[in-house]
Amino acid sequence: MYDALLNFLSSTGFVGLTDYRIFIMIAIACVLLYLAIVKGFEPLLLVPIAFGVLLTNLPFANMMHPPAVEVTPYFGEAPFGATLVPVNQEGGPTKVPVGQEETSTEYVVHTEKPGGIIGYLYKVLKTGLLPALIFMGVGAMTDFGPLIANPKSLLLGAAAQFGIFLTFIGAVASGLFNAQEAASVAIIGGADGPTTIFLTSQLAPHLLGATAIAAYSYMALVPIIQPPIMKLLTTEKERTIKMTQLRTVTKREKILFPIIVTIIVVLIVPAAAPLVGMLMLGNLFRECGVVARLEDTAKNALINIVTIFLGITVGATATADKFLTTQTLAILGLGIVAFGFGTASGVLLAKLMNKLSSTPINPLIGSAGVSAVPMAARVSQTVGSKYDPTNFLLMHAMGPNVAGVIGSAVAAGFLLVQFGN
Repeated sequence: MYDALLNFLSSTGFVGLTDYRIFIMIAIACVLLYLAIVKGFEPLLLVPIAFGVLLTNLPFANMMHPPAVEVTPYFGEAPFGATLVPVNQEGGPTKVPVGQEETSTEYVVHTEKPGGIIGYLYKVLKTGLLPALIFMGVGAMTDFGPLIANPKSLLLGAAAQFGIFLTFIGAVASGLFNAQEAASVAIIGGADGPTTIFLTSQLAPHLLGATAIAAYSYMALVPIIQPPIMKLLTTEKERTIKMTQLRTVTKREKILFPIIVTIIVVLIVPAAAPLVGMLMLGNLFRECGVVARLEDTAKNALINIVTIFLGITVGATATADKFLTTQTLAILGLGIVAFGFGTASGVLLAKLMNKLSSTPINPLIGSAGVSAVPMAARVSQTVGSKYDPTNFLLMHAMGPNVAGVIGSAVAAGFLLVQFGN
């Protein structure tokens, strides 16, 4: 009885609480849960991510533990579930023709032990499948009408990606990151969590936890980060500019748009096909009007299931030894720099376009070029309405906002081509 009790106590996680970093990671998980549940910051993804952080750092839980093969010497017949491999004189396994095995030969037993359940999900994540499925759901929920009605807003979505490439240069120059790691950090500037996860899982999977947490944290903080930058770069007169009403987009245009965009973008940047292709497929489900069940599945059941798996798996990569590093602090710092420059470049281009265009353009909509849909567009509306309550910028801001989704996916494809294996 005493031995059984002793064995039980030695198998508990309390025995493994010997590293102070475990307590730090548990605290980080609890802070993320607080921000998601109490403050409402991106709860759909921060809740599973935070719980994944918690699970992976609890001692002996082995949620990310890889499968193992136990090798032990054995004489006689094979035990159930084990594989017997004959041992040669040097102690290694040897091949014996079928029918010529010797029962008196010494064998080694290969017994396979399953890995942690999140470890298997991680293998799926590394393929890029989960972020691509998220993009399909986003496409099914997104109306590209404002972008089609005002194609010039595509330039604002492209301009907002400037922060990605500027941050890449800064990350490399810091000496803390190689090219693959710098690309994974820089993509945070696109303010698109699935894109960040997709690129990081391909280029620098050891940074997945840090980059994903940074990306979703900054996405949640869009209403706090963007307004000061928008006000700094615009005058009060510019913030009150009223834009002309967008034209009505036909059903035919909405159906042709995802098809044409897929062809053009994938021909230019084939590596962007997983994200752009799934985004446009989801949008085609929405607009074609003949696959209501597929549209409903993509934007509801499927995206919800994938979000759970994606969040838990990403969180589970944030182990203490990988997360509590100088690189993580640098990622958090560079991430907000990338986000800030992306916002600023969109606003500045909108100011320039307003000077050159015959129709008025409110520079505030340029900040929506980052792909935090639809939050960034709502921020443009909120800031604008403070200076003129009758000014409605939301639909105008949705153009660059959805253009930013496409832009971040294209940027990820470009970086993958340049720095992928």
